[in-house]
Amino acid sequence: MKEYHKIQTLFLRDPETKHKTLIDGKYSHEAFEYLAGCQWEWTEKVDGTNIRVMWDGDRVWFGGKTDRAQIPARLVAYLQKKFTPDSMRRVFSQDTSDGGSVPSVCLYGEGYGAGIQKGGGDYSSEQKFVLFDVSIDGWWLRRDNVEDIASKLSIDVVPIVGVGTLHEMVDVVRDGFNSRWGDFKAEGIVARPMVEMYTRAGNRIITKLKTKDFVCVPVA
Repeated sequence: MKEYHKIQTLFLRDPETKHKTLIDGKYSHEAFEYLAGCQWEWTEKVDGTNIRVMWDGDRVWFGGKTDRAQIPARLVAYLQKKFTPDSMRRVFSQDTSDGGSVPSVCLYGEGYGAGIQKGGGDYSSEQKFVLFDVSIDGWWLRRDNVEDIASKLSIDVVPIVGVGTLHEMVDVVRDGFNSRWGDFKAEGIVARPMVEMYTRAGNRIITKLKTKDFVCVPVA
């Protein structure tokens, strides 16, 4: 099933600093600038490794950010225990007696914990999975549906940090804020409009801003 799409950083990077700094106010996409004053939902960006949990009605399998990505052995053991065919069947069962097909499901999340990324132990001493998106037959689910699936599978979903404009989000990330996992700074925010939107190319409108990247130069 599809690898998770790239989430574009809110601002462009400055080529004069070898792209190490962002250009404050220089949006990386025209849609971000146009929608900057609208209400966006902000979720905490978790510093881990991208994980896909896939289900075709018969079997469960796992993937990383790409199909070739290696998943840590401890995390694989956790995933195998948490996402069994029985548990997935209970949540995503569908009556096919009328000839309908079994839905194709992909859970997108982040593997996190000790041994995953620098500082992973701040999140947990164990390696775990937190859900941030669900696609069923190519349809992206709304936040309330994602939370419902997480509840039924007894897994965590990325916490909502707040709701507001992109201007307000920039201020929050610039100042830094504590992670919902403990007394340490969150990696950043992933933001999406309150209503799902797409670009002319058919890509989702979704953006991110990392605290460590927020060393900005002003717009010339």
